[in-house]
Amino acid sequence: MTVRKNQATLSADEKRRFTAAVLELKRSGRYDTFVTTHNGFIMADTDNGARTGHRSPSFLPWHRRFLLDFERALQSVDASVALPYWDWSSDRSTRASLWAPDFLGGTGRSRDGRVMDGPFAADSGNWPITVRVDGRTYLRRALGAGVRELPTRAEVDSVLSMPTYDMAPWNSASDGFRNHLEGWRGVNLHNRVHVWVGGQMATGVSPNDPVFWLHHAYVDKLWAQWQRRHPDSPYLPAAGTPDVVDLDETMRPWNDVRPADLLDHRSHYTFDTE
Repeated sequence: MTVRKNQATLSADEKRRFTAAVLELKRSGRYDTFVTTHNGFIMADTDNGARTGHRSPSFLPWHRRFLLDFERALQSVDASVALPYWDWSSDRSTRASLWAPDFLGGTGRSRDGRVMDGPFAADSGNWPITVRVDGRTYLRRALGAGVRELPTRAEVDSVLSMPTYDMAPWNSASDGFRNHLEGWRGVNLHNRVHVWVGGQMATGVSPNDPVFWLHHAYVDKLWAQWQRRHPDSPYLPAAGTPDVVDLDETMRPWNDVRPADLLDHRSHYTFDTE
């Protein structure tokens, strides 16, 4: 069984194996298919039309399946690799260990955001940005520039305390746990982290930055924590809802998996805190 660990606890060998597997997916061309898929859904998901990956109840199960596919791709390279998670409510500094040269590398230089150290820096020659929103072909970050502070533990707890998964109008205007976690309402958790990292992370091609996977692994962990706190609160909507994915409807692009199939992560992986 795969165990997803806090990135702050990874050994040097675990970091090396993770980054090596990511780089191999990039070299083979498989990595960029994930970037393309994510950007396609970001562009298509709107508040007033059909929406699956974002601004909708299926935000969490959609990304759970997306991360599972990526984790399995990593494991096809190195079976020992699992997705680590970044607890940004604890590791809130630009000096946190995940930004070190032996892992993801740090922030970008001031004049153009170009990441200059670590395995994904442009100078390594191993991380060209090919699925992009502009002409820049290098990984960019601007840690803490777009928004000063990452979410706090108290802000996370305030969202985890919300008893209802989601509610009408089932979009970025909804109240409830999903939308507050996604970050369109309230204290803004998930969205704020994308903006804090900056660079490609603040765009639809956010998976170009490998921190995307660690960020979403933690968002996924928060969903699991919310489920444990509210065992009688189901995924909503249940049925008959236009433009969004009901409990037993299949999700694009797979068309073979429903939110109902992804409610229990423990059939696929566990977290180190469980």
